[in-house]
Amino acid sequence: MIKKLLWVWLSVTFISFAARAQSTEDYIAERLSYAQELMREHKIPASIILAIAIHESAAGQSKIARYMNNHFGVKGPNTNEEIRSAYRDYPTIEESYDHFIEFLKSRSSFSPLFEKYDQYDYRGWARGIQRGGYARSRSWASQVVGLIKKYELYQYDERPDDYIEPAVVVSTKSRKRSGSSSSGKRYTVKAGDNLSTIAKRNRTTAKAIMNKNGLKSSNLKPGQKIRL
Repeated sequence: MIKKLLWVWLSVTFISFAARAQSTEDYIAERLSYAQELMREHKIPASIILAIAIHESAAGQSKIARYMNNHFGVKGPNTNEEIRSAYRDYPTIEESYDHFIEFLKSRSSFSPLFEKYDQYDYRGWARGIQRGGYARSRSWASQVVGLIKKYELYQYDERPDDYIEPAVVVSTKSRKRSGSSSSGKRYTVKAGDNLSTIAKRNRTTAKAIMNKNGLKSSNLKPGQKIRL
């Protein structure tokens, strides 16, 4: 009997864990279309919109997301009677997304970002929003960028094929700690790519790419990740 109960408990735990593990992917699928709508209208990366929403709402699983449709951790008055909270409530999730954009555009610490960065530079946006005081955590921007990389959200930013990411500025202290001045930029090989075209787009040489990645052949496969 004890073994049977243990097996049931383990099964329920596994199913619950699996559901949680899939929730972020489900969240992205549900919210992607609207995030891209906002991106096209306001020129802020869809990857940034989605990553911040995932970060601030635990992919829609936080209390304020479930009870108040608040997916960006924005504080303010609310009329919710189910939970007590210092956060704003919204009639719909879409209105939470709309207000996030409005919030950035209406604050002097964030509004210049719309002129400074384009809809493809998610790193610049993450750092700029952190510098503007959106969150107290010093690692907030890194966490948001980490989510973008983990779920490859940058693929939804409609980047041109020849887009080159701005170089990541590394401080002297960071270089000393890491022992390297490399930005660590990576590229995912697409069908039709070859070393020469990739090198040309990234202002380097095919030989340099081969040396950096320890490649013995210039042949590349779609989906292969290489350092630039």
